[in-house]
Amino acid sequence: DTAAADAQAAQTAQASAPASTSNSSVVAIAMQYVGSPYVWGASGPSAFDCSGFTSYVYAQVGINLPRTSGEQAVAGTQVSAAEAQPGDLVTWPGHVGIYAGDGKVIDAGDESTGVVYRDIWGSPSFVRVG
Repeated sequence: DTAAADAQAAQTAQASAPASTSNSSVVAIAMQYVGSPYVWGASGPSAFDCSGFTSYVYAQVGINLPRTSGEQAVAGTQVSAAEAQPGDLVTWPGHVGIYAGDGKVIDAGDESTGVVYRDIWGSPSFVRVG
């Protein structure tokens, strides 16, 4: 299962990337797509899957992310929940979203939710890219 392997790699990988000054722009752009449909394999702008959504939004501010959630989970510097800033990636095994601040995430959930702004659940990792 490559998703599990990617998630495990995300737990142990350390990469260096500077904090981005475009993080607030990332959240503002992401919010414009709340309500868009979820379609597996879609990368916008009319429909998204989770990593298609994050890669599309980041591309709007000139940051190219890898296409899969597992690759995105190791595409930057892991930060603690306390250090997380709006615009950081929020990653779970096999899923990724954009941290909106205040314990919220913007993500392309699944077919029933589409792109949503909601409370973070479980114990995700936070990754700073840019």
